[in-house]
Amino acid sequence: MDMNRRHFFRVSGAAVMGSSLVALGFSPTAALAETRQFKLSRATETRNTCPYCSVGCGVIMYSLGDKAKNVTSEIIHIEGDPDHPVNRGTLCPKGAGLLDFIHSESRLKFPEIREPGSKEWKRVSWDEAMDRLAKMMKADRDANFQAQTADGKTVNRWLSTGMLCASASSNESGYITHKAMRSLGMLVFDNQARV
Repeated sequence: MDMNRRHFFRVSGAAVMGSSLVALGFSPTAALAETRQFKLSRATETRNTCPYCSVGCGVIMYSLGDKAKNVTSEIIHIEGDPDHPVNRGTLCPKGAGLLDFIHSESRLKFPEIREPGSKEWKRVSWDEAMDRLAKMMKADRDANFQAQTADGKTVNRWLSTGMLCASASSNESGYITHKAMRSLGMLVFDNQARV
């Protein structure tokens, strides 16, 4: 056998390393024979829609948690939904990075309010945020609702407030949202799908 210096060092290094591992009790046959547990076998599967753009791709989120009361599950994996008719299991780079978005330190998880003239944001409950939003919308509508034009034509419109809706929702929820806002007289209404 023709062996140069480089081959000699490779063979002798592998032999020394292998004998050291065997001496420490590591057996490669036992390690290779061990079956690994599938990381998603204990996870709960939840189907959802990607929040980023107007395409509305389907995603499957896997979370770990024992489903006990007052226990928050942790999302450990997100992938495209192969049964979804829009994306058929594929995701764009933004959708593929949803796990980083969910676990981001700067992600806002609760409503916050900054009072007029203040420099600080304060955290409020969802009920307080919704009540405040409803009161402000009512006050604005009462102040700016236009029932008739200057020449007496009935218009019943509210032009000082608008709404931009999310596009990843279903047609049914979009229809209900559209009807609710139009019933208030709101004309400035658009959907993210057009943006």
